[in-house]
Amino acid sequence: MSELFDAVDALIASRSPLPPPAERKRLRQAHGLTLDEVAAALQVRRATVSGWEAGKTEPRPPERDAYARMLKQLAQLYPAVAPVPPEDTAIPETPAVPAAPAPSAAEPAQARTAPTGPAAKPANTALRPVAPAAVPRPAVSTRSTSRRPAAKRAAPASAPAGGADPRYENGPLAVVDVADGQVLAYCVGGLVLDVPAKSIPALVEWTLCEGRLGQPKLSGPGKDADPLIVLTGAACEHYGLPVTLTQQERLAGRLPEGHKVIKQLTRANWQLTKRGFGPWARIYRPAQGSERACVQLCIPSWDALDTRHWADAGQLPPADLARLLGTYAARVMTPRGSTAVTGLELMTALHPPTRASEPDATGKRHSEHNPGSLGKDPVDCAPCEAPDGHPLLADLPRFHQRTPAEVLVEEAYDWARPLTDAECLRPHLVGIDVNMAFAAGANGLNVGLGAPTHVKSPVFDPKLPGSWLVDLSHVDLSRVKLAKQWTDLDGELLPSPFTPKGERPQGPAWYATPTVAYAVELGYDVRPVEAYVRHDNGRYLDAWYNRLRDAYLATMADLGVYADMPPAEFLAAMDGYRQRDPQLAIVVSAIKATVKGGIGKLRERPRGEGWKPGQPWRALARPTWRPDIRAAVISRTRINMHRKIVKHAAFTGQYPVAILSDCAVYASDGPSPLDFLPYRDGKPLPGGFKLGLNPGLVKHEGTQSVLWGEGVREQFNAPELNLARYIKDGTVTDQDTGE
Repeated sequence: MSELFDAVDALIASRSPLPPPAERKRLRQAHGLTLDEVAAALQVRRATVSGWEAGKTEPRPPERDAYARMLKQLAQLYPAVAPVPPEDTAIPETPAVPAAPAPSAAEPAQARTAPTGPAAKPANTALRPVAPAAVPRPAVSTRSTSRRPAAKRAAPASAPAGGADPRYENGPLAVVDVADGQVLAYCVGGLVLDVPAKSIPALVEWTLCEGRLGQPKLSGPGKDADPLIVLTGAACEHYGLPVTLTQQERLAGRLPEGHKVIKQLTRANWQLTKRGFGPWARIYRPAQGSERACVQLCIPSWDALDTRHWADAGQLPPADLARLLGTYAARVMTPRGSTAVTGLELMTALHPPTRASEPDATGKRHSEHNPGSLGKDPVDCAPCEAPDGHPLLADLPRFHQRTPAEVLVEEAYDWARPLTDAECLRPHLVGIDVNMAFAAGANGLNVGLGAPTHVKSPVFDPKLPGSWLVDLSHVDLSRVKLAKQWTDLDGELLPSPFTPKGERPQGPAWYATPTVAYAVELGYDVRPVEAYVRHDNGRYLDAWYNRLRDAYLATMADLGVYADMPPAEFLAAMDGYRQRDPQLAIVVSAIKATVKGGIGKLRERPRGEGWKPGQPWRALARPTWRPDIRAAVISRTRINMHRKIVKHAAFTGQYPVAILSDCAVYASDGPSPLDFLPYRDGKPLPGGFKLGLNPGLVKHEGTQSVLWGEGVREQFNAPELNLARYIKDGTVTDQDTGE
């Protein structure tokens, strides 16, 4: 009989009632849950939960019953409400709500000034449900000035209509400018606020007490983002700061300690971080319990916004700059410094080092390690992972050059070869570029979370993150396994997958796990001599990848390029996409720089400060100083590229003539990637290059003539000049040094 009961229970669970797909998403977002958190709780993939919310698939037992239980509890906390009648003031959702789809960068808010920029769209007045005991936010009143309307806020309310955090109803940041003697704060959505503060300490107080600026945390145990204030040149002048730094101040990266503004902050009991008052200054008071009092300043005229990544953003009018930075903040996070710094901070924001424990016997909670994070304390790297000058290498002779058997060198490709006679007869050189290649390399990658364990004569385990000393010189690229079948290739036309310069290894060398695993995949035995492995490991970068991928895809969609376009349409949409909205194009560049910079920061080198080889430097004190993770990501990125190259060569007989990081150049009979990429019935070669927007797919980088390529190599007397470096626009300014 019990078997019959079990069968009945299973039948009921298989039909557990679920709300409509849109309601499932609303309930999750109302509670501030991410797709990753729900997926982890239900022990399914993130894409599975996304499919349930999109209505593409339906959950099945046993997950269905648990999913229905979660939604039922959320529905009790966040009951659906009727829309506000048209005559009421409807406040659109702010872009700072965690896990919500990022709004268009031009989406305005009611009772705010009209948005600027070419991509302005009508307001979206869709409402979210109000949490229990919440009341609608009072309508915003405005008053006119001689220049433009400046919003004046009503008294605080317990929660705004739409479920947004009332503490941050004005968005994550503001650009402060001065015109006609009036100080104004330009916020996201076209909102402009009067700023009564007459000094930097007063501005900090206003930001924290009245500005209602900030951004909710990205992860349950994390911290809310501090408000960001961007000061224009006019605002700097108004508050007693220099509009530009002197050469000495620029080299120091800060104002001198005796500057009057720093003295004002000291008298008001505000403190600066160790980097002082520079382009990205953090002003704070020590936290009182869980209460934080911290404001981030950004000063574009001090070169806070690097033109390599932010183009001319620092020269934009205040409203346009607020729109641009607000879009980045909503989709990535509020900037904390350079794009590299923000990329690293995003990792920590998504995996905070600690969390609150369960209540003890007295009912108190304590701080404990957050599983899946890097923790709050730094760990030593393995000696082979340490860069030159690291304290672990202090006993080495001063000018000692470490060999591949002493140091792990996992870097991106910089390889080129002369063209064959057959390739010289083709008219075109076509470059293809992998979208967000390092982000794709991080996706799904198992990395070490804790300290390494030294092992002698280990058996290689492709699932175990680490660094392995192994001889891969026996791997012959002229005969490799593809899909478990041996395949013959022209190995002379291929770079080695094991070295950045594409040279075949000459003996034992240190490699990250993805590199050694690829040697096994190609059909060759590996016998490591020793290894530093990390038994405490996990997919630490998955949430980071998802956040940046979604930011990239959403911004490209705003520019008219979508992830599901057919190849020809995709190439057409990519042509000139930056001109459709130059400001959003800057956001795209900043997102890409956040990926590369964040990975690079994992092995930050000394930056002046009187450092000498053998001494520790400041970055070593961070838990996120992890050269092993950086090496693993770069290793996997390079291997991903090589795998596609090999598949393409086996299927078409075509080989690359140059590779630089994520760009590969091929000789082609036509000027388009479609002239040499194998598509059949609109479908690409499985495992090869595929045109598209998603990370890991490729786009057209540029086309030049074969005559151009041979000409520049002859001009610089460099038969192996890396043409991938110049394929985009054909401009060669100096001999290729590989830097």
